[in-house]
Amino acid sequence: MLDERAKSLLKTLVERYIADGQPVGSRTLSKASGLELSPATIRNVMADLEELGLIVSPHTSAGRIPTPRGYRLFVDTMLTTRPMDLSQAPPELAAAREQLHPDQPQRVIAQAAQLLSSLSSFVGVVTAPKKQSVFRHIEFLRLGEKRVLVILVAPDGDVQNRVIFTAHDPSQSELVEASNYLNAHYAGLTIEEVRERLKGEIDALRGEIAGLMQAAVQVGTEATESQEQVIVSGERNLLGVQDFGDLGSLRKLFDLFEQKTQLMRLLDTSSRAEGVRIFIGGESRVVPYEELSVVSAPYEVDGQVVGTLGVIGPTRMAYDRMIQIVDITSRLVGHALSQR
Repeated sequence: MLDERAKSLLKTLVERYIADGQPVGSRTLSKASGLELSPATIRNVMADLEELGLIVSPHTSAGRIPTPRGYRLFVDTMLTTRPMDLSQAPPELAAAREQLHPDQPQRVIAQAAQLLSSLSSFVGVVTAPKKQSVFRHIEFLRLGEKRVLVILVAPDGDVQNRVIFTAHDPSQSELVEASNYLNAHYAGLTIEEVRERLKGEIDALRGEIAGLMQAAVQVGTEATESQEQVIVSGERNLLGVQDFGDLGSLRKLFDLFEQKTQLMRLLDTSSRAEGVRIFIGGESRVVPYEELSVVSAPYEVDGQVVGTLGVIGPTRMAYDRMIQIVDITSRLVGHALSQR
């Protein structure tokens, strides 16, 4: 537990370092904190903070910088941000509403990632809405011996085509019969619901129809899995951040954006929480890079969480501003997607 004096000095040190990017010395702290303390007293408090692992002295500098643990304490106990109504937002945030056009979900997601990047000057990342694959209509076309084209039409008009190989060579009339049966009994259900119903009905169906239905379920599953799940915008912004001056660090970050698997894991964690979450680099396996922090929030459509978005940038970021950007953008995205 820190006393009020130590908390005040740590808060001042973090704010000065975020603003200037330079290690903060006792003289700067004395002026900026507004506390009437002698330089010797401030040095003693800084030594205590360093012993607690909250600040550290880089190289031979006489100043100190926050550690991930120091940032965490600052974010959790010293940062005061209130949910902002859009009418109270700065002009650049209020104007964001005009940039999100609700005509196509994928376009909204791409625009949101670009918006987060431009407003933060860092990296914007958005997971696409989790949508279950539902088919409105299905058709089978014979291509040749044991080769069948499956055409799956979704309610929004999206069409998926796949060529499948069958155990026996069905006639076109058998394929039409299978299409009619599927459209009559399964249209409008999600692929997962079709799969569950098939478990109970498969024995009662003729073998060729059952096989085609299972193939159709597989096509629908692959179509869902092939959708781009994470949209990333503004990676090049990190090239100009002095905190990432080391080429090895930058390479690791760009590998993270390229693979996206770790990003999905991180953002999935955010989607299970309410409101804005902050991940400080190096404090957990979720964000394994010390120089990196993530500010994220889930977004909702019709009261249901369908995805997550956030800003990825240096640990030395203006967290209060990033929280506002992420919070407002999550609400704008949810609103835009609900207008469809």
